[in-house]
Amino acid sequence: MGKVERVVFLSLVLDLFAFTIPLPLFPRIIEWYTKRESSDPSGFLSQTLHLVSSLRALVYTPTSNPQRWDIVLLGGLMGSVFSALQWFISPRIGALSDKYGRKRVLLLTMIGNILSALIWLKSTTFATYLLSRVVGGLSEGNVQLAIAILSDVTTPENRAKALAHVGIAFAICFIIGPPIGAYFASRPLPSSITASGIEFNVYAVPALLTVILLTAETIFLIVALPETRGKHAKPAPAKAAANGAANGATNGKANGVNGTTHQTSRQATVSERIQMLKTLQHLHFLFLGIFSGVEFTLTFLTFDLFDWNNKENGALIGSIGIISALLQGGYVRRALAKVGEGNMARRGIMSCALGLIFLTILPSMVANHRTVAIRLLQAAAACMAMTSATVVNSLTAYASLQCDDVSVDPDTGKAVEEHPELAKGKALGKFRSSGQLGRAMGPILACASYWTFGPSLTYAVSAVAMFALSAKMKSVTQRRTVVSPKSE
Repeated sequence: MGKVERVVFLSLVLDLFAFTIPLPLFPRIIEWYTKRESSDPSGFLSQTLHLVSSLRALVYTPTSNPQRWDIVLLGGLMGSVFSALQWFISPRIGALSDKYGRKRVLLLTMIGNILSALIWLKSTTFATYLLSRVVGGLSEGNVQLAIAILSDVTTPENRAKALAHVGIAFAICFIIGPPIGAYFASRPLPSSITASGIEFNVYAVPALLTVILLTAETIFLIVALPETRGKHAKPAPAKAAANGAANGATNGKANGVNGTTHQTSRQATVSERIQMLKTLQHLHFLFLGIFSGVEFTLTFLTFDLFDWNNKENGALIGSIGIISALLQGGYVRRALAKVGEGNMARRGIMSCALGLIFLTILPSMVANHRTVAIRLLQAAAACMAMTSATVVNSLTAYASLQCDDVSVDPDTGKAVEEHPELAKGKALGKFRSSGQLGRAMGPILACASYWTFGPSLTYAVSAVAMFALSAKMKSVTQRRTVVSPKSE
């Protein structure tokens, strides 16, 4: 791992720790605000919960404890708002990084993240807490800029291997971050802080820890991260010609005649790469729309059918994270160069489809074969871990390869000027934006389907959709850049 890759990985670990710490606290934070603001029926939270309850009642009326369902749903909707803000801001952050530099824009987003955590620390009303989430959603640029930075300093051959570190950081932090947040949620603030008489959020200690992590990350980035915009890693000389023919659209491998190829038309190649990026954005949106919806409904499924508590749900989600981390570190990084980004993503999508088949069968087994139903749930979790380890990282690597402007002037040997639509920051920002839109819409649609048609039909339709995406991925991986034999 190179120096820049190590810096990016460590900064991501700090950033994602800060991001995952509040995840298990959302329902409890909303409950705390509900108790504080329940006496004001015209207040912001009361009106918000009334709206959520009205929307939920259109598709589902629980037999008991409807307020709990509304609080859980509101927590999910807050996650959707965060993703929707990411959908809006990601392309703009990417474009700014193309113009002003990755490091400068990344540090600006870090200031926004710190501000978001400070607002959470001091938020004593639901409105101010929601403000902190809005500021955080508009400021979160670490992941997409990390991808752009790694794309700047890696060759097509080692791109996917480097980007696997992003997935590994996610897996590690989603395993450790939520338990840390839950642990510190019960810890009081130091008396030196509370003695001031200033009122803080009920979970001020996790908020303060988040501020410390983000501040440490910012200082680390200032000291250790170099500017990478405009830098290009040099491929091995023996592979340079082959990579030039591939133009990032064939997983870094050229398909020519007798191993000697060249571009017939640079404009045609650029058009194909732009079209491929649009196709990958579309696939990213559809995949995360389905997958995030399934993830969100798992807690409803275990609550409805098994009456699981938070600890049992946490163990299930934690096991998915652990398996995902092991797969990314032990399998994906080693196999990706051989398998190819598109095929690896397709394997993950097929794994998800298989897991959804298990979830489709599960509800019919609970009454008479509870042990079998739990085994089906565990098998589905393992399949989703494979999906988490492969699909998004592989699609991201595949998209980044389209941004490698490998058109070379035969006289000077220098790369021809980059096409604006293939600028890494902007292109990868749009790619991430498409996924975040899927994350914003998926949980809402999945909940509506779950409550209206039931879990079996919801998961069956999702499985069919995943099989359709897999078929689409097969056609994408079979596409080749237009090349012609080198004239003798």
